[in-house]
Amino acid sequence: MPEIKTGPVFRAAEEARAVWSMGSMHERLLTASDSGGAMGLSIVTQPPGTATPLHVHHREAEAFYLLEGSMIYRAGDDVFRLESGDFIFLTVDIPHAFRIIGSVAARFLALAAPGAILDLYEEVGRPAEERRLPGAPSPEEIACWLEAAGRYGIEVLGPPLPEG
Repeated sequence: MPEIKTGPVFRAAEEARAVWSMGSMHERLLTASDSGGAMGLSIVTQPPGTATPLHVHHREAEAFYLLEGSMIYRAGDDVFRLESGDFIFLTVDIPHAFRIIGSVAARFLALAAPGAILDLYEEVGRPAEERRLPGAPSPEEIACWLEAAGRYGIEVLGPPLPEG
């Protein structure tokens, strides 16, 4: 594991680097390079209907704290409905997927340890021109994400959670 840097990392409100990726906005509060690789933390905003494929992380543990909105989250054989204020943590190698449900965007803290996996969204996305959702991802962006995922220790196992 890389050496953990010493000293504080401070991000004033709305000064975190923002990235548009996969139809979402990722505000990078703490990057892997900020923490010597130890962890990454982003505020992620996703529109209703956003759904990840069933996948597994072979390197990172992941935690979500839902600030706003609602989601259905499958972790292994368990399915959870998350509402504002709910938290979920997954260790490495737990197959999972989620879908944003309801009529409003979900906004959540996404924490990964170690943190490099969150860099994926900067690799396949682009700097946000303003703090808003960017619109649906293009087929090229999806293909780029699928191609890059393996380099980040992500294995896609199946389709997204169905609607409803």
